[in-house]
Amino acid sequence: MEIITSSFFSPHFFIAAIFTLLALLLSLRTVRSTKSPKSTDGTGVAPSAKKKACNCSCSCNGVVENHRESAESEMLEIDRSTPAVVVECGSGASMMEQLAPEITMHALSYLDYLSLCRLSMTNSLMRKVANDDNAWKALYHKDFTLEQDSVTPLHGWKAYYAATRAVVNVNAAFFNIIRERSLPAMSHFWLNADYVKCIHASGELFSGYNSVIQSWQLAFNWEQGVDFQVQDVKARVLTDMAWVTMKTYLDIDAGPFNMTNVFEFHNGRWYMVHHHSSVMLIDGEVDQQVVHA
Repeated sequence: MEIITSSFFSPHFFIAAIFTLLALLLSLRTVRSTKSPKSTDGTGVAPSAKKKACNCSCSCNGVVENHRESAESEMLEIDRSTPAVVVECGSGASMMEQLAPEITMHALSYLDYLSLCRLSMTNSLMRKVANDDNAWKALYHKDFTLEQDSVTPLHGWKAYYAATRAVVNVNAAFFNIIRERSLPAMSHFWLNADYVKCIHASGELFSGYNSVIQSWQLAFNWEQGVDFQVQDVKARVLTDMAWVTMKTYLDIDAGPFNMTNVFEFHNGRWYMVHHHSSVMLIDGEVDQQVVHA
């Protein structure tokens, strides 16, 4: 019994046990590394660890490229090769200012008067462009038929356009009153003066405010309504007076009427002071239809 105990705790036994334990630990580590998905690529660093260390890289055809470094290098190259250019931002008008005046006028010619007014309210630069006299002159020629091509507005083409637009709108309102047969509206439409005159298509002349309004009362009492088709409108505007000539049709198959309306400007608005309607001659003959309106 003593012999067995002494051999069991001998130094050789301890050395063998230590080597056996180390071999067991190494074998366990090898088994874990083969079962784990985080295998190394021969560099001693797992791929997942490599991706975590640099989150701005990608792999394409087996080549790893760092986008951040390449982008910074490209920006540096651009900065070295491209001269510095100062671009005006925020106003939105620098590009318009750089255009030739002819191109600017051509671009503005596609706008109507409301668009030009809105453009002038954006900023000071656009106000200067949109208020150009040539732009409003071109718009006037596009929207209205000139009685005289040599007109030179006293206060510029924009003011002349606004005045002409107001007169044309008032002239259109006159025909709306006739269609609606509204005597109160017609009473407010005429200037209350003794020199106003109205000549209907029948040839009758009415002079003075009261006489003119009575003539329209008789016309509106007719059972048949009147619906004019207005064409070839031409307006001429002065400081406080304007006249409009036009052709009007009751029936497109019948002959037209020559019509002239004269307006005066009083207290901030235009009033009618003269109306003249007559049957137009067709081949030297007068149509026998008589219209009292």
